Amino acid sequence: MAGALRELRTAQKSAKGVSLYSRYVNRPAGRVLAAGAYRVRLTPNQVTLVSAAFSLGAVAALALAGPSWPLAVAVWLGLVVGFAFDSADGQLARLLGRGSPAGEWLDHVVDAAKITAVHSAVLISFHRFFDLPSDGWLLVPLGFQLAAVLLFCGGLLADKLKPKAAPAAGAQAAPAPSRLRAVALLPVDYGVFCLLFLTLGAPRVFLAAYTALFAVYALYLAAFLVKWFRELR
Repeated sequence: MAGALRELRTAQKSAKGVSLYSRYVNRPAGRVLAAGAYRVRLTPNQVTLVSAAFSLGAVAALALAGPSWPLAVAVWLGLVVGFAFDSADGQLARLLGRGSPAGEWLDHVVDAAKITAVHSAVLISFHRFFDLPSDGWLLVPLGFQLAAVLLFCGGLLADKLKPKAAPAAGAQAAPAPSRLRAVALLPVDYGVFCLLFLTLGAPRVFLAAYTALFAVYALYLAAFLVKWFRELR
């Protein structure tokens, strides 16, 4: 396992456009999980399915159980471990040299399911267990879901459609990723979103924090949509 960890440190994706949480918490955690998966001979696709199991288990608990501090910890733990395994599958694929379009497709399908399901579960929880000021608050999870899906799909499509410049002969190494950008991306990092569920034991606090984060996502979405459209023009 130690040897696999050493190899995994050299098989990392670029940190460009990655927030501090993903760079210093999620990717290192995923590296350890990838080394463990390598040791027990799991395939990258199996690791993706493990990620889905943790994430969707947390989503099911959120939809079925009333808010409490034990539920808060359980939901956060399931989501954050699922997120770490989501990093581990790609790292394991690079370690084994077995990356494939099918594996990437499966990874993105699980990501899309996770994003839509978690906000659907919040909507169900709001309806079943929360003392909302009015039914209009049920629109908040729907708006958050839309913003999160557009950020995910818009970023993915922009990356796929953006023309890739051919490497120039004798080109210098790429500059180090911007730490300021890594800090600025924290509010829309999925790992930071997972932390929100630690307030689930205090429903009023969770409602306020969830709504505030939705507002932040909406602002970032507007900025990124303009940026991506300009880049693709």
